[in-house]
Amino acid sequence: MSFSHRVRECIRSTINDHDKRFACLYGMLLYGRTVTQEEICLKSESSVFSAVFPALMRTIFPSVPLEIEQKPRKDGSILYIYRIIGNESVTIVRHRFHIHEERRIDDRNLPTNSVGAFLGGVFLTCGSITDPMKEYHLELTTPTEKLCQDLCDILYSVGVHPNIIQRKYSYCAYLKSCDEIGDLLTFMGAQKCTLELIDIQIDKEVANRVNRMNNCDMANIDKVISASEKQCRDIREIIQHDGWKDLSSELRELAELRLENPHLSLQELGELLHKPIGRSGVNHRFRRLSAIAEHYRKEQRK
Repeated sequence: MSFSHRVRECIRSTINDHDKRFACLYGMLLYGRTVTQEEICLKSESSVFSAVFPALMRTIFPSVPLEIEQKPRKDGSILYIYRIIGNESVTIVRHRFHIHEERRIDDRNLPTNSVGAFLGGVFLTCGSITDPMKEYHLELTTPTEKLCQDLCDILYSVGVHPNIIQRKYSYCAYLKSCDEIGDLLTFMGAQKCTLELIDIQIDKEVANRVNRMNNCDMANIDKVISASEKQCRDIREIIQHDGWKDLSSELRELAELRLENPHLSLQELGELLHKPIGRSGVNHRFRRLSAIAEHYRKEQRK
């Protein structure tokens, strides 16, 4: 079961009184594919939509006939097509919901505390949400620009701030913020999915933190290896020019330890010395060895 399907199921379970049924059906009809004087047509591949829409029509418009068609798809899914046909039936529905030629949201159809149900109806008709394990993306694809803008105005009023993009003959309002998607799901009645989303977000953050720590560890290891290789080259340069005997005892001791332990950090090398010293002290001695090696290199280039 997809995350999008679970969201729809949650929304369905909250449409449990007359005002919410009325507002939900209004959202579904207003944002349907086709609304003319002769026909109202809605299409969906969602099994939740196919259960909710006819039930709401029977409740709100028991006398309006609803034509239902199912078209199997090659991928095994089913396209559900619902039509309200005939001037008389269409007029009854449009008049009840104040749906005019230029479709706009009419606040008269949103009783107290029913905006969430309305948005739930819009989502059931034209909404989708990507699996949050892959990315955070919720979108509502509307048939007209004005409907998209009206929808965004309502979303702004409940604290979420969608972006708008035009796609051929439709307009899409979309969210990519995990927090705002969670807020909208909660407002539409899908609290269980919000909790699931939060769990996924936490898991992702933990995984990202672990990856950053691992990357940091690898970077530190690479840094230690790179520094060790240079230090070993300097020491071998000194040995090659017979400069070993001229080194102080403390520099010889450190040089021997480095050649024997190329993988150790400066701190670890310092702890192995006859008289242990800190990281900065070890680093200072390696700078002295590097200066001696560079002196021999310059002499060789002359």
